[in-house]
Formats: sequence, C-alpha cells, structure tokens
Amino acid sequence: MALAFEDLKVLQVSERLCDGVWEEVRRWDVFARETVGNQFVRAVDSVGANIAEAYGRYHFGEKLQFFYYARGSLFESKYWLNRARSRNLYPVEQAKSLEKDLSDLIRSLNNLINSTRSQRNGRSSKTIRESPAPYNTTPDKFFTDTDPNTLPNY
Repeated sequence: MALAFEDLKVLQVSERLCDGVWEEVRRWDVFARETVGNQFVRAVDSVGANIAEAYGRYHFGEKLQFFYYARGSLFESKYWLNRARSRNLYPVEQAKSLEKDLSDLIRSLNNLINSTRSQRNGRSSKTIRESPAPYNTTPDKFFTDTDPNTLPNY
C-alpha cells in the first residue's frame, strides 16, 4: 500500500526544520527578518513544498524535477544559514545543528531521487537476474567433426 505523502520521512524532517527556522527568524529585528529572514524561511519552506508536489505527480520525470527543485532549495537554505551565522543572527550551536540536519536531509533526498530513477528505469534492488550464458564465437567450436556430415545437402 502506498504511503500518504505526510508519511514520507524526508517530508517530516523538512517540516520540522522549516518550523524551527520559522520560530527562530520571527525573533529577529525587522531589518534582519526582511533581508535574510524572509529569504531563509522561503527557501527552507520550499523544500517540503517541492517534495509534496513531487509526490502528487504521476510521471517519473516530473517527480524527479520537483525533487531536484527541493534539493536546490536545500542548498539555498544552507546559503541563508551561512549568511545568518556570519551576521550573528542565528545562535552558534543551533546553526551547527541545523547545518547537520540540512546535510542529512540532502543525503536522504538524494537517496529518494536515486530510488525514483531506478523505478523509472525499471530497475529495483530486488531484481533477480540470471547469470549470462557463455557465448562462443570461435568457428571451430560450433560443430564437432561429425556434425557437418549430418546437415542436409542443398
């Protein structure tokens, strides 16, 4: 049975992270919130939104495109976190924890992307394949000495 999109781990982690960023940014002064904060919140919110959008798409190509958008938003989120950290807007320990969480989420999303690509290509890690049969191309091995004599003459 298929999972509801709310059951996807990458989406759950994304929602937790964006809610945490939201709570932190709302404490900033107006200038910081309007310059860095708005962009940061939009980027981190976009991760989960694109994962949800991908889940709702039927074709693998579309799903992958939205997963790529989500991955791009993760890198943008890391950029805004670096800006917030360099401007002393984000608490140091909290920033380190968020940076690790964003990196972990990128790895999880990459796994989801690879899994989706494999499904699109009809490959699965559970596919059972036969080992290939030996293929002989040397002419002297095609027939035994008596085999040509058994062929009909035309």
